[in-house]
Amino acid sequence: MGRVSRGKKKFAQITLTNDQSRVSLIYTEWIRTYKYAGGLGKMSIIPKTMKALVAYSATDYRLVHDFPTPECGPDDVIIKTEACGICAGDLKCKSGAGMFWGDDVQPSWVKPPFIPGHEFFGRVVQVGENVTEYKRGDRITADQIVPCGKCRFCKDGHYWMCQPHDMFGYMHYTNGGMAEYVRYPKNAVITRVPDGMPMEQAVLIEPYGCSKHAVDRASITNEDVVVIAGAGTLGLGMITYARMKNPKLLIVLDMQQNRLEKAKEFGADLVFNPGQCDIDKEIKALTDGYGCDIYIEATGNPASVIQGLTIIRKLGTFVEFSVFSKETTVDWSIIGDRKELDIRGAHLSPYAFPFVIENMCNGNLKTDGVVTSTVALEDWERGFELASGIEGDLKVAIKF
Repeated sequence: MGRVSRGKKKFAQITLTNDQSRVSLIYTEWIRTYKYAGGLGKMSIIPKTMKALVAYSATDYRLVHDFPTPECGPDDVIIKTEACGICAGDLKCKSGAGMFWGDDVQPSWVKPPFIPGHEFFGRVVQVGENVTEYKRGDRITADQIVPCGKCRFCKDGHYWMCQPHDMFGYMHYTNGGMAEYVRYPKNAVITRVPDGMPMEQAVLIEPYGCSKHAVDRASITNEDVVVIAGAGTLGLGMITYARMKNPKLLIVLDMQQNRLEKAKEFGADLVFNPGQCDIDKEIKALTDGYGCDIYIEATGNPASVIQGLTIIRKLGTFVEFSVFSKETTVDWSIIGDRKELDIRGAHLSPYAFPFVIENMCNGNLKTDGVVTSTVALEDWERGFELASGIEGDLKVAIKF
């Protein structure tokens, strides 16, 4: 039918033969493919539309069967999603929490309509013409944050605190993983995922990265009595990583017995259910009346914050890693005048993915049984219901 020439502004040079209509059809398809794939050698034909869960407002989440598939710009990477975890943050966003949608004291942060989901990974199907590091078929994931690269935090290496703070799964221009395809823009912090890593591990890379950062913020030593409140997915990630720090004593608190059993399996020395015992009395008895050295809060429940301030010793370290659906009221004199505590926040998963992947693969970070249910995108409502823990689930993932 003719030949295709490279390196020229026009997409193709075709010499017509006796089947002009067939050539014209092929030529049209070639131009369309070239445009969306970002150049020769990077071609991939993907549908113009896809299935996606779309949040139009806090009360309007819809499964859309013909949502526009993301277009691949010259610096972009498009993946076909393999799986996306449902995070507590996704649940609290859907519930209308003020930190997402705004309230009387804060403006709305989310930018609808957006596709939720930030715990996702997949295979590259298209790359832009300027992309050289990745190719079709590569298996990748990315940090939740999409840093601007220009603000003071990005410039001094603290990219996870980027001032504009665009994140996958909350903005219409950084749509998340609850869709068949996702666009990674130029500034996405991308990490390769091993081909042989099972879905049940790969979908935990992002939450375990957050767990690692929270534990690192605590600066645990082998002389510390550490209490981790909450043995959900993030808490379990903290437990298995904190075990690697070899603390003097690792204690886990949770209200669900199945989670406490998993905490023991993942490395906890002792577990307690605050609904069945006096936690302050138990911790003081283990520490000669002083209290724990480190308290890591991973429940997002105001009662857990108050509990932590009660059982931590003077000059202790309190690490907060949670998304709260409502305000927490505490006596701040405990922090300053009474105990002189070191209060540290923990946000996202900076520089954590390579470590997490390596130590999942070598078995140092335990993951068995954390993913308890998978659902199809069409069953997203059931997935969100299960992710709330109503039936005892830990991590629920949407599998494509």
